[in-house]
Amino acid sequence: MFYTSLTTFITLAAFVSATPTPTSSENFVTAFARAPSCTFPTPPKTSSLTSARTITGTFDGGNIRFDRGKGACGGQKEGGEKETVFLLSEGAVLKNVIIGANQAEGVHCLGSCTLENVWFEDVCEDAVTIKQKSGISTIRGGGAKNASDKVIQHNGGGTVVIKDYCVQNFGKLYRSCGNCSSQQKRSVIISNVIATNGKLIAGVNSNFGDVATITKSSLQLSSVSSMCDTFKATVGSGEPTKLTSNKANSSCKF
Repeated sequence: MFYTSLTTFITLAAFVSATPTPTSSENFVTAFARAPSCTFPTPPKTSSLTSARTITGTFDGGNIRFDRGKGACGGQKEGGEKETVFLLSEGAVLKNVIIGANQAEGVHCLGSCTLENVWFEDVCEDAVTIKQKSGISTIRGGGAKNASDKVIQHNGGGTVVIKDYCVQNFGKLYRSCGNCSSQQKRSVIISNVIATNGKLIAGVNSNFGDVATITKSSLQLSSVSSMCDTFKATVGSGEPTKLTSNKANSSCKF
């Protein structure tokens, strides 16, 4: 018995010593990455909500398709929280959910949130809007199709982590808000993404100190125009001005 326990201890010690130790936030994200998939699940049924559903704690949708009913999408008309499918409270986890085409706004995170294996079959205005004041929101697994503009819109503060993700036929995978009434420094960490037929992986506001950290070697890109663009954002109104495109710099690290 003593010999068996000693052998087990030695084996576990060898495993721990051989496990890579992340040395930065980027390394932490990539060290435990899994392969992204572009195989969208087939939902067993559709649930059309009459109002936005608020999530606290963890909600596992069992790959059911959720939407807001026929005619809900108004194209790029700006929507609000009332038009969402899901509203995520601070610390909420949304997993194994399919967002159908009949929606104006997909998911709004009111605080730090986690989306795991959340799929957007046909993005209307934006798929995910991050409104946290600070902290980290994580989007891992899942994917989005047919976003004529943005998939993930970052209006709040803190950091967004995007990993193990699939995006197809899109304008921008991530965009830091270009004209929000309250602006601040934001950051995004992107790794292990399959991206096809898109304009931009990440757009950030260099005049507010935004930083996009992209592990380029982990991305599988096909017909994508730019890895990262910087903008001079405005406060409250007006359109941001593009400053650089597809160039590595202090705001675009790839």
